[in-house]
Amino acid sequence: MAVVGFDVGYQNCCIAVVKSGGIETASNEFTDRCTPAVVSFNSKNRTIGNAAKNQMITNTASTVSHFKRLHGRLFQDRSVQAEKASLPYELVPLNDGKVGVKVMYLDQEHHFSIEQVTAMLLTKLKDIAEANLQKKVVECVISIPSFFTDSERKSVLDAAKIAGLNCLKLMNDSTAVALNYGIYKEGLPGCDENPKIVAFVDMGHSALQVSVCAFNKGKLKVLSTAFDPYLGGKDFDQRLVEYFCAEFKSKYKMDVKSKARAMLRLTQECEKLKKLMSSNSTDILLNIECFMDDKDVCGKMNRAKFEELCADLIDRVTVPLMTAVEQAQVRLQDISAVEIVGGATRIPAVKAQISKFFKKDVSTTLNADEAVARGCALQCAMLSPAFRVRDFSITDAIPFPVSLSWTSEADEGKSCYEIFGRNHPCPSAKMITFYRSKPFVLEAFYSDLTSLPFPEAKIAEYKVQNIQPQANGEKAKLKVKVQVNASGIFSVSSATMVLRVSANESESTEINEIYSHDGSDDINIEDKIQEANIQLSVDKENLPKAQCPPMEKEQNQTDANMNGEVNNHPPDAKKAKMKVKHVVLPIEETFIQQLPKDRLSNYMEQESKMIQQDCQEKERNNAKNAVEENVYYYKHKLEGPYQTFINAQDHQAFSELLNGTENWLYEEGADQDKQTYINKLEEIHKLGKPVQNRYQESIQRPKMFEELSSKIQSYMTIMEEYKNGSDSYCHIDAMDMDKVRVCVEDTQVWMTNTKNFQDKRTSDQEPAIHSTQIKEKLQVLNHICEEIVSKPKPRVDSPMDDNISADQPHNKKSPEDVTMEYTDFVQNEAKNSHVNI
Repeated sequence: MAVVGFDVGYQNCCIAVVKSGGIETASNEFTDRCTPAVVSFNSKNRTIGNAAKNQMITNTASTVSHFKRLHGRLFQDRSVQAEKASLPYELVPLNDGKVGVKVMYLDQEHHFSIEQVTAMLLTKLKDIAEANLQKKVVECVISIPSFFTDSERKSVLDAAKIAGLNCLKLMNDSTAVALNYGIYKEGLPGCDENPKIVAFVDMGHSALQVSVCAFNKGKLKVLSTAFDPYLGGKDFDQRLVEYFCAEFKSKYKMDVKSKARAMLRLTQECEKLKKLMSSNSTDILLNIECFMDDKDVCGKMNRAKFEELCADLIDRVTVPLMTAVEQAQVRLQDISAVEIVGGATRIPAVKAQISKFFKKDVSTTLNADEAVARGCALQCAMLSPAFRVRDFSITDAIPFPVSLSWTSEADEGKSCYEIFGRNHPCPSAKMITFYRSKPFVLEAFYSDLTSLPFPEAKIAEYKVQNIQPQANGEKAKLKVKVQVNASGIFSVSSATMVLRVSANESESTEINEIYSHDGSDDINIEDKIQEANIQLSVDKENLPKAQCPPMEKEQNQTDANMNGEVNNHPPDAKKAKMKVKHVVLPIEETFIQQLPKDRLSNYMEQESKMIQQDCQEKERNNAKNAVEENVYYYKHKLEGPYQTFINAQDHQAFSELLNGTENWLYEEGADQDKQTYINKLEEIHKLGKPVQNRYQESIQRPKMFEELSSKIQSYMTIMEEYKNGSDSYCHIDAMDMDKVRVCVEDTQVWMTNTKNFQDKRTSDQEPAIHSTQIKEKLQVLNHICEEIVSKPKPRVDSPMDDNISADQPHNKKSPEDVTMEYTDFVQNEAKNSHVNI
């Protein structure tokens, strides 16, 4: 079973696999450990990764990149509209209102969803992993930013399904880095000791993420997470782009922003310039040839000027650092180490700002580009039954507070309650008690809009159905389980109706499921409301006031359910005579911006067809390349070693065929089907293979003749020694040796005759004998002769038995004595070994 971790980044992707008992980073076909997150669409196929990145300039409108921020979002989203302005390809609204990309594929206009584009990228990453592991990849762990909401997380899971992957878990980037750090870290404190506090800062191409984690031996707990989703390496690149756009406009009168290709080239050069400035503080030149209108441009930049341009961006780095420390409720001096990862942390000013805030040097013990992927691979190995990994528990944190709202049966308005607070442990589950007599709807949403980077606060709606009152007309008691799973996705996982039935009621009453406590928090709404003004294991001031107004409790209100409705507890007079049965209730789920199953199946079918099209195009290109390769191969050989192995007439015909095929390849043969290229290749081989075989035979045949002649000579030497009475072969029977003689003489005659026949042939004629035939003759010779001449001598008894002294007859034992001694020995050995004989 393959174990794979995918770090799907905004700009690049990294793949880590479990191989040879450790974690390795997989390289793609270009031996690059990072694969660009780019998909390009062409008239014949798709290209993904490095090949697609090379087409960003030549195929700008149909090359899709930087699409990670578009997951799960609607086209009218303000962030989508802001992102649209900086993308070279066109964004369009899909039928469901979500954002899609418009490209030309197979010479037709296509609209692909972000899930489909991500699935294409995952398909490529899966192929790279399978090439490294030499086995099928199905299960994996995929990294996501810690600030992704439910909608974005479900979008990534849908993309994995379209790509044919079973994503065992979506793992937050910062948590993956922490796992990679903690599982290999030696000297962590024990479970009873104070934990080691470590801060992780991950600044990649598009976002800054910070987490503060507590480590004990075999344990990792994320105390807090903070982030700036719009601060990354691309923002620093953009400052350089803006600077040079203004400079080129004043210096060369060029409007760079008017042409997408020019902007792409400038962005790529500015990214290179930024990396050079990280290791060099002097002036660095920027030169671009044929930039616009066949004009060359040049400029220069140094680190001091760059930091001046990005001063506000550098200051923004401190904000999430401060937020993470405050929410973790730790002091700076309690943090023992600060680990930084991500490409943008290589900027000296960013590194200095982080070090300045934490008042200590930052650590770079983890690989800045591969730490997330390696953490995902470790998590996948821990979830896989095929691998044994050191026991290590992971407790993540929920980034945004989640609340539930519902409407009372008396239509007294909506009530809401914060179920999971910010940085609540994840995964986590809670059991909530309701009292209802008819179906009702629960609505889940994020309650703190100020920290939510996603525009839609609503998560989902859950309608609990088939509710019926008790036999005595009272409201039924409901147990509703809500949870946030390991991937950080919220759900109402189950609803159970608790009914009181008479003790003498038939035991055969159908019960769908017996409720059992599974360790989740059990919240009894009545008890909680009676204790205080809607206290449910959290303080009143922690509730989101804007979205969830506190429920006031009337002075005369004695008993209430979660809706604030007045209800008396069921009488307990007949409690001893009553039994309880638990009935599982169906839940109708309505997800916000979730792909329906029929569309998901349609996307999977489309991806399968596109993969097949890519394979067919690859085979077609391979056939075309084979034709081109053979044309140049034979043209070169005919002018060299093959020249003497083909007659003048055939040489002319073959040369004309090669020249004609070469011209055809660059004219009407540039775009033909696979079978056409196969037919052309067969024409070339029809004339070329015989020449190639004659050349190869001219090399192999003398070697095989020499080997056969040497073997014949060795057997003739053995026969000569046998004739002279040599002790080495005197034990061989005369008839057997005669067989050797006959076989050697026949082979000698055959070799002489075939050599004579071959010598009469010219090099451009078919050979009279092939090297394979000589090899077969050698094998027959060895099979007959070697078995005879290598026969070992018969064993001769030692003469010591005949020299026993006659004056010591008492030392010689009779056969009976020897037998008795051997029997006694076996019995004693059996007793000592506790074996019954």
